[in-house]
Amino acid sequence: MKNKKQKSSGNFKFKIYWIYAIIFVFFLGLQFSNSEPTESTNWQEFNQMMLQARKVDKIVVINKEKAYIYIKKENLREEQFKSVSKRMFGDTPNYGPHYYFEIGSVETFNDNLKEAQKNIDEYDKISPYYETRKDIFGDILSWILPLIIFIGIWIFIMKRMSGGSGAGGQIFSIGKAQNKLVDKNNIKVTFNDVAGLEGAKEEIKEIVDFLKNPIKYTKIGGKIPRGAMLIGPPGTGKTLLAKAVAGEAKVPFFSLSGSDFVEMFVGVGASRVRDLFKQAKEKAPSIIFIDEIDAIGRARGKNAMTGSNDERENTLNQLLTEMDGFGTNTGVIVIAATNRADVLDRALVRPGRFDRQIYVDLPDLIERKEIFKVHLKPLILKKDIDVNFLARQTPGFSGADIANVCNEAALIAARKSKKKVDKKDFLDAVDRIIGGLEKKSKIISPLEKETIAFHEAGHATVSWMLEFASPLIKVTIVPRGRSLGAAWYLPEERQLTTTQQMLDDICAALGGRAAEEVFFNKISTGALSDLEKITKQAYAMVSIYGLSNEVGNISYYDSSGQHSGFTKPYSEERAKLIDNEVSKIIETQYKRAKKILIKSKEKVKKLAKELLDNEVIFKADLIDIFGERKWKSFEEEQLLKLDEENNKKNK
Repeated sequence: MKNKKQKSSGNFKFKIYWIYAIIFVFFLGLQFSNSEPTESTNWQEFNQMMLQARKVDKIVVINKEKAYIYIKKENLREEQFKSVSKRMFGDTPNYGPHYYFEIGSVETFNDNLKEAQKNIDEYDKISPYYETRKDIFGDILSWILPLIIFIGIWIFIMKRMSGGSGAGGQIFSIGKAQNKLVDKNNIKVTFNDVAGLEGAKEEIKEIVDFLKNPIKYTKIGGKIPRGAMLIGPPGTGKTLLAKAVAGEAKVPFFSLSGSDFVEMFVGVGASRVRDLFKQAKEKAPSIIFIDEIDAIGRARGKNAMTGSNDERENTLNQLLTEMDGFGTNTGVIVIAATNRADVLDRALVRPGRFDRQIYVDLPDLIERKEIFKVHLKPLILKKDIDVNFLARQTPGFSGADIANVCNEAALIAARKSKKKVDKKDFLDAVDRIIGGLEKKSKIISPLEKETIAFHEAGHATVSWMLEFASPLIKVTIVPRGRSLGAAWYLPEERQLTTTQQMLDDICAALGGRAAEEVFFNKISTGALSDLEKITKQAYAMVSIYGLSNEVGNISYYDSSGQHSGFTKPYSEERAKLIDNEVSKIIETQYKRAKKILIKSKEKVKKLAKELLDNEVIFKADLIDIFGERKWKSFEEEQLLKLDEENNKKNK
């Protein structure tokens, strides 16, 4: 209980506006405390009930407008004067005035008063007193109160506008950095919550150590790095790593996006950069995290229209100056994240600004397994769930994709009213993410369905018969997304790819169209995505990787991004040679695919029939038809070893 009270009192913030409110309430209370319970009346009541009854002590006419009546003390005890006999606050007697009424004009009032007292003795007659009073506080309040209200409305509008809500927001704080200062006590993410990414974590941990123990490095002459750039594909955990740094370092952490600097007003971006670093220096040691830094860090001087992007360049110039200029920052480390490192300005990524470039790649098999373990924790699972199997089924998946698979599996299980998530739910989730939602209601003619079945059977057969083609997991002719059928493979996670491996991939991709020609003697448009993929692959072989004997060991790939897309870096003769070589590669592999299918014609028919009957076939069905595959990939062998080790541990 004490801790809660202390926490709530710590969050208490005093504002200067409260002083004005207290002063206003004080003067208002003072005005009420000085006022008495004076009741309004009229001439008739005053004359009959008070004047003629000899109960009036005196009459005071104020400013020739109102007549205030004072009742005699001895008569205040009477029932009719009970409401005006005591003061408003407390139980003290009220000595008047007790009643008032408007007199119209002084002459008329005097005449009426004189007429009313004709029959009263001279001794008991009442003569009015005339006074001129100025209500200074009332006058001040009458003109200052509207002013206070006006100022209050103005402050409210200004605060709303500076808060950024609605159109025209932030107009008065336009040059301020739109960063979010993350409270170190609110961040619960640590390096233990970041599965996989061991190499990236190792490098980023050093930055945390620099902030926690800088003397360890500076006492022998070392300099603390200015910044670290997290580079990698989307969804690999760059932002999560930055959160873990914030959670581990326990120092002020400024978080914002690159687009927060971009504004339509000239000079705003540079102003925000200055303001951001000013705040960070005041709270040093501190960390600045800029997500999607490519929004302001693009290479300068690359715009098609001269001067069209000066504002973004000015922002970048200011950032470069702040990170490593004359005004050196001490104790401020900048962490940035991007998945487009190729477009960044070279001055931004040089040592002295971003000293460390940390590559956050897609997770490999072992890392996917660790990521699955993290995301499976909140799910209620069946006992037969094998994490190794799930890791094998998701090659090329990022951490975000794996999180999505786990969530989709839980949703699918809940939709089917299951109490636990099982293996099939995960397979359905992977299918849905890769291929899209099943469209069983899509109307397909029997001939089209048969064509799709043979097309997919052709893919499955050719890939099964080739040594370097990716081993098949599942084939379906149920329409998903935009595709009418699909085949799922388990590609080998290679660091290097040989010519034969690329040729086998092209051949397997052409297996679908080859099957249509072999079995129907005609081809359809169903191979569009296959043709697009293999055309790009063939051009890459010839013009990028130098895998063609005719073209030779030449690569026209431009890793710096300097080359313009409007001109080719080779002559027309070379372009013709490249086109001929690409056509030769594709046609050779197409003929090769047809030969494989013709050789296994009966088995392909059997496989297509299985597909037409069941709509889905798995690896086990291919083993029944074609027998065990001759080749096992290195990855499969590694996985078998892992499974054996796990089985031994379980025993």
